[in-house]
Amino acid sequence: MPVYLDCASTSPLDPRVRDEMLRYLDEDFGNAGSRTHERGRRARAAVERARDRVAAVVATSRSDVIFTSGATESNNLAILGLAGAAGARRHIVSTAIEHHAVLEPLAELERRGFEVTLVTPDQGGVVDVDAVAAAVRPDTLLVSVMHVNNETGAKQPIAEIAARLEGVPVYLHVDAAQSFAREIAALRHPAIDMISVSAHKINGPQGVGALILRRRAGTRPPLQPLMLGGGQERGLRPGTAPVSLIAGFGLAAELAMAEAEMRDGRCRAFRESLLAGLAPLNPVINGDPGRSVPYLVNLSFPGLDSETVIDAWGDLVAISNGAACTSQSYTCSHVLSAMRVPAWRSDGALRFSWCAASVEPDWRCLVMAVERYRDVGVAGTT
Repeated sequence: MPVYLDCASTSPLDPRVRDEMLRYLDEDFGNAGSRTHERGRRARAAVERARDRVAAVVATSRSDVIFTSGATESNNLAILGLAGAAGARRHIVSTAIEHHAVLEPLAELERRGFEVTLVTPDQGGVVDVDAVAAAVRPDTLLVSVMHVNNETGAKQPIAEIAARLEGVPVYLHVDAAQSFAREIAALRHPAIDMISVSAHKINGPQGVGALILRRRAGTRPPLQPLMLGGGQERGLRPGTAPVSLIAGFGLAAELAMAEAEMRDGRCRAFRESLLAGLAPLNPVINGDPGRSVPYLVNLSFPGLDSETVIDAWGDLVAISNGAACTSQSYTCSHVLSAMRVPAWRSDGALRFSWCAASVEPDWRCLVMAVERYRDVGVAGTT
């Protein structure tokens, strides 16, 4: 199999997490809502233990953690759920580089009569704190800013934005799918009201995540559920809790915290090796290197479009040319467009993403494969 470097789409499952999940598939397989027998009580205890583990990452309490199917559902619940209690405050501030799981709910609210202001980033893919603050109006209900961009790895100044909004009567939501349990300090700011996360970005299972709802002056954001039919998850997310997935998520979060320094060091070393190994192809980084995470980089190679490179590397490495949910559409990235990236770089943009468990490919083979492919292409046109 090709070396896997697409961890921003999903990361490999940690074997320790798999073992934790198997316990709740094979042995303690009870329904967490069943209180009349031991298997149900054990399942319930597993869910609450996982809730503690997830809450610890952002220094909050277990009661603030609402389990969902992942960050996409969490984003929808945060945005659409809050809109149901909007009243006369029908303006929302976000950014032009958000994931579609934020942009599409915002578009839905526009169809319902809300007004949305999208702040554009600089050419490095970072939004300005002053621009976000200036967009807030007396009728603003919500500010929603992602933490780490899923295409470029650029970190947004969410702690600074949170500090600027303290005392302002708006809610702050952060899509932290690409940063949870990795870029830890910023997400602990008490002025962040809602945080969306997914387990499968931190070597946990697919299909589970959380919306973290912090209390402000003793009350949480007044969300309304998007689904009805049960009282689970404080009435905001009805349905039988997937105990094995939740237990796996909890352990993945705990391991990510315990091993944060080691994982960060490995990812930084991997980034240095990647950039040095691909240097013969003269890569251009799309995104501010000084504001980027150590586990994701977006590169363009002069004279090469992304499909050519992906084809040349098909048997060697697994990467993407954008977010996993849009990578098959071959349309121009809305993130790179908002950054005003030149067309040749946008057409050639490739996303490399890895984790502490990733192994390095043979960079020389990758360079040779592209050069060979380019030589064949040139020869074929003469």
